[in-house]
Amino acid sequence: MSRKALIVIDIQNDITKHYREIIDNLNSAIDWALENGMSVVYIKHNNLSPGTRTFKPDTRGEALVPELKVVSDNIFVKTKANALASEAFSEYIRTNDIDEFYITGADATGCVKSTCFNMAKAGFRVHVISDCVTSYDPKKLPEMFKYYGDKGCEVRNLAECQSMMK
Repeated sequence: MSRKALIVIDIQNDITKHYREIIDNLNSAIDWALENGMSVVYIKHNNLSPGTRTFKPDTRGEALVPELKVVSDNIFVKTKANALASEAFSEYIRTNDIDEFYITGADATGCVKSTCFNMAKAGFRVHVISDCVTSYDPKKLPEMFKYYGDKGCEVRNLAECQSMMK
């Protein structure tokens, strides 16, 4: 039997303002994941580059946004675009035998893209919840959804994902 997780990527104070357009869907996806026995995992980006002004560790900017439902202590920090680069997150996946992921968050052209690509490449089953993903440039979303599909990820909106699990 497949073990599933909902992944919320980089919904932090320093992320694009467009997260507000998906926050209600994100919170609904979190409720749905819990109702269906999925792990809920939060990924936070930390920028360690000298002189950085965003995602600095231990700042308000790198904190999860206050509107986001945080329902678990499964909060992992990454310093690269790909969430699998977080050793703690990768260990969590192994320890819990998770092999199927529902991806949400930001940015569609950066960290979500890299995480989806690398998870699919590693052989995981990857679903992207399209109305739970945002970008600095929302006009790029259709292009990114096509990219995810071309890389082997299933792209569906939240209602479609919910109906598949009934």
